[in-house]
Amino acid sequence: VRLVESGGGMVQPGESLRLSCATSGFVFSNYGMNWARQAPGKEPEWVSGISPSGYVTYYADSVKGRFTVSRDNQKDTLYLQLDNLQPDDTALYYCGRVVEPWRVASHYHRADVRGQGTQVTVAS
Repeated sequence: VRLVESGGGMVQPGESLRLSCATSGFVFSNYGMNWARQAPGKEPEWVSGISPSGYVTYYADSVKGRFTVSRDNQKDTLYLQLDNLQPDDTALYYCGRVVEPWRVASHYHRADVRGQGTQVTVAS
């Protein structure tokens, strides 16, 4: 199982980024997926989750309305669109495979496999 994030970078407040998570080694369309982040000196924070079909999505209050999670099951890839980025969004962002069974809503805060992360820095 492998998860590889990309798309991070340094942007100014109000700008956007699109993160990608390329997966391999498992049947991507069978699993819920999530995004989390960790800022320097802080605990990891769950950001978003998405069901295997993509029809159901979850967001932390801190990003609701600004971030959009999606997936392409044909490409085995997870995405996170980050809009109106703010300095507090600066963190290492990483994707994860949701623990089974994915139908349990609380499981979207947990992952059994995570990638190495991609850095997002928001500064003026």
